[in-house]
Amino acid sequence: MKVLALVGIGLLLLCVESVAVKSLGFSVTRVDVTLLLVVFLSLSAGLVEGAFAAFALGYLLDVFTGRPTGLFPFLAVLTYLVVRLGSVVVDARGRGLFALVTGAAVVAHGLFATFFTWLTSRAAQSPVASVSGLPLQAVLTMAAALALWPLLQRLDPGKERPEPGALR
Repeated sequence: MKVLALVGIGLLLLCVESVAVKSLGFSVTRVDVTLLLVVFLSLSAGLVEGAFAAFALGYLLDVFTGRPTGLFPFLAVLTYLVVRLGSVVVDARGRGLFALVTGAAVVAHGLFATFFTWLTSRAAQSPVASVSGLPLQAVLTMAAALALWPLLQRLDPGKERPEPGALR
């Protein structure tokens, strides 16, 4: 049930994000709400349900951005697995560390998305333009992570949370 709630919240936040980005006039940056939810899932959900939800959130992002089909589901699941693996070393279940891990994931996700888009599409925008917006995107997403933390904690009070060091 938590997974469906997070995917629904992801859809709602993507709708809000698309309107906000358009009305604020952002051209090379955005608030990456789906990645924020993927990071939260990697710290709180089971392996299979989290990977499925990460795929669903990546697919929603694919639909909303119009980038090459399959890119964001692949990157969302990859991000989910890497953050989950990293959670063995770092316990990022606090508000501040969650925001920092989210910011780092945004930068890595953005670099991989830019690379794979450049690799597969001739009509892709300049890689420099995509990478130049990453610092602002990371800061905006970290701020959104801090703002959404209480809502995410309500959805997952920590009962099913894997212990640090356990991959399950």
